[in-house]
Amino acid sequence: MILTVTLNTALDITYRVRSLRPHASHRVSEVVERPGGKGVNVARVLAALGHEVTLTGFAGGPTGEVLREALASTPGPVVDALLPVSGATRRTIAVVDELTGDTTQLNEPGPQITPAEWGTFLDRYDALVPGASAVALCGSLPPGVPVGAYANLVRTARSAGVPVLLDTSGEPLRRGVAARPDIIKPNADELAELTGSHEPLRATQDARRRGAGAVVASLGAQGLLALTPEGRWRAVPPAPEYGNPTGAGDSAVAGLLSGLLDQLPWPDRLIRAVALSAATVRSPAAGDFDRAAYEKLLAQVSVTTAI
Repeated sequence: MILTVTLNTALDITYRVRSLRPHASHRVSEVVERPGGKGVNVARVLAALGHEVTLTGFAGGPTGEVLREALASTPGPVVDALLPVSGATRRTIAVVDELTGDTTQLNEPGPQITPAEWGTFLDRYDALVPGASAVALCGSLPPGVPVGAYANLVRTARSAGVPVLLDTSGEPLRRGVAARPDIIKPNADELAELTGSHEPLRATQDARRRGAGAVVASLGAQGLLALTPEGRWRAVPPAPEYGNPTGAGDSAVAGLLSGLLDQLPWPDRLIRAVALSAATVRSPAAGDFDRAAYEKLLAQVSVTTAI
């Protein structure tokens, strides 16, 4: 079982418009709702790949109820271990411009988590971790959760001997890295904020020195850059993808975890991660991936040694 943690779950809503123009009214051609938040997206992709997944974190209010109902109908073995809270789960709005292919994202902050709710979550997490084969800690922290939360959760997983991947940003990432997660998966901006360097290879080296076992950086159309104990590689898709990028990084996380559990060598893990990420951009809804595109891309992603 893979345990994914989403402390700031969301209901992802995707609007499609013919052309997005500031200060104008728009007729929406399509609306799609999906259970979201980074770890939720990771869980859904892992389930689609055939892995057993347990999802924990917070969900509350009417939005949280809709999220859990949608999660229950998700194909694949996803176990809902979300903790009910008094605050309302947030919504995220993606507006897709059909003319340009660009996406505008609006993210709400999330519910206020009380100290009692946080303490109850820690008890649940402590009970779930020993039964996990890997843990993914993903996304932002809702108001009320301590900024060092991920560092605490990383240490719990490591104490149980369970591999842990951390995918967050800002101060939660900075503190989490110091707890020595097995893998971190920042994007280029998050990596630069963590290290102060905008040169990706130098920044990944710095991030490893700060405590990460392996650093896999998302570089957009340039694919992934990985620095691991076994070596360093760049994995690149055959061509830039245009579409809705929401959830593409989460699909990369799912690919990395799936490859870890399948005991693939690092280059093959990166191929799987890049193929899933690109196939997610091709999907019309946040957090899904185009399976036919994924299977085709597996043979087209190139991996080279990073210099």
